[in-house]
Amino acid sequence: MYVIQFIRGFCMALADSVPGVSGGTIAFLLGFYDQFIGSIDDLLRGRLEQKKEALLFLVKLGVGWVCGMVLAVLVLTRVFESNIYAISSLFIGFIIFAIPIVVKEEKEALLSKLGGILFLPVGVAVVCAITYFNPVSGGASMNLEHLDIRLGIYVFFAGMIAISAMVLPGISGSTLLLIMGLYLPVITAIKDILHFNLEAFPTVFIFGCGILVGVFSVVKLIRKALERYRAQTIYLIIGLMAGSIYAVIKGPETLDTPQPAMTFQTFRLLFFLIGGIVILGLQLMKNVREQ
Repeated sequence: MYVIQFIRGFCMALADSVPGVSGGTIAFLLGFYDQFIGSIDDLLRGRLEQKKEALLFLVKLGVGWVCGMVLAVLVLTRVFESNIYAISSLFIGFIIFAIPIVVKEEKEALLSKLGGILFLPVGVAVVCAITYFNPVSGGASMNLEHLDIRLGIYVFFAGMIAISAMVLPGISGSTLLLIMGLYLPVITAIKDILHFNLEAFPTVFIFGCGILVGVFSVVKLIRKALERYRAQTIYLIIGLMAGSIYAVIKGPETLDTPQPAMTFQTFRLLFFLIGGIVILGLQLMKNVREQ
């Protein structure tokens, strides 16, 4: 069971570390999302026995997540900007192939409340609006080497927003960081810490505080929403996932050296298909485990 939790956490970290599908989506696809959210909530608010069980589950998951995140951070900064269109095509493959699986898994809930479909365009609109009205024209304008109060507050709230998205099965927190012009600066800061360059510590510390506040704020809300309004919440999640395609397409414009948004000419079909194969492989792994 430990190996399975390690693989789950590892896969979540790879998803969380790159713009595209969130770690929450991976948890959803592999069939342990409710347990994941419930364990975080129990750890914060549950009885002693619930806290122990939740902590054990999250530690097993967390070891895989940390390993996956460290690997991703050490590799990503080298390949992300130089291969943006190939990687973006991969992310779009993740999203497009994941949506039908989410619909299939939640078919019963979705059909029970067809009126909840109104939340689907809301999810799409939220992501598209965040992307379209993004005030950052390129990552170079977001220099984190010299933090002031204004920039520190921005990084703090970015951490809150990013972790909220990461635990939701929808738009990736990394996609939101990309939109806000903070993806590469934050990844670089974490990489510097891993190389024992403590000059990046203030950035990582402030971002981490934002993450903790975000976790405390959003998990209880998500759990209650899934328990009481599951169909509406799933429709909203599907909308967020669909809208994130637009965010990924526009992502190259937020790089340190801004590049044109993805077009049919820069779209890479091979990487799109690889993304689909990965998602289908994760779903197959879940089915095999259930059998």
